[in-house]
Amino acid sequence: MNADLHCHSTVSDGQLTPAEVARRAHAGGVTLWALTDHDVLAGQAPARAEAEALGMRYVNGVEVSVTWASRTVHIVGLGIDPSCAALTEGLHATRSGRTARAQAMSDALTALGIEGAYEGALKFVSNPDLISRTHFARFLVEKGYAASTPDVFERYLGEGKPGYVSHRWASLEQAVQWIRAAGGVAVVAHPGRYKYTPLEFDTLFGQFIDLGGKAIEVVTGSHSPDQYREYADVARRFGFEASRGSDFHAPSEGRTELGKLPQLPSDLTPVWERWL
Repeated sequence: MNADLHCHSTVSDGQLTPAEVARRAHAGGVTLWALTDHDVLAGQAPARAEAEALGMRYVNGVEVSVTWASRTVHIVGLGIDPSCAALTEGLHATRSGRTARAQAMSDALTALGIEGAYEGALKFVSNPDLISRTHFARFLVEKGYAASTPDVFERYLGEGKPGYVSHRWASLEQAVQWIRAAGGVAVVAHPGRYKYTPLEFDTLFGQFIDLGGKAIEVVTGSHSPDQYREYADVARRFGFEASRGSDFHAPSEGRTELGKLPQLPSDLTPVWERWL
């Protein structure tokens, strides 16, 4: 099973439409696919239609932004019902505030001598309610302030950097509740990206389990090979199911193409077994 259960389209901060991402996933050999745009479900219908037309199995998905211990964590919801009121209303509330945050980021960049960042970022946005750091990163690369989007985050927009502006997202409890209300499975996305201490990670994973969370991403485009092994061990220790996804945003961004990740370790239970 070549599953890719984490990627993005123009509906949030990707550069390809849902149908284009579906075709790229299919061309990459993906047989089970989920589009997981940030805090929005508008891409689900076109993604499913194109996936099924191509003969891929499709799982509805979303990536929910969460604030936990003063940092941002992402929780992927898989197998969700996009018409669930609790989920749709929760995501709408989560999206509110992005515009004010974006304007504050633009002001911070102006203070560094980078003019017009907000207007520049908007050129890359299909829905202004979903403007994000990734859109600012593309503007900064376009204007030559950085060599790549990862370089932008390292120099300007990562936590603690001069252009970073925090935002209060949903709570972990809210995110898991919304996903479960929609009949879905909650998955901690790319845990290797979060700068927590071992004790904080243990607390996060313990709370996630207590709330009804089921899985973590083990093999993901945001992890190094060493982290594949590290989070496979975490899955074993906590009894998590394991997920796999490229976190694809654009052909020119990220380390991994759709469908090209290594397989999960054979002793882990794939989160997708319930949909086969």
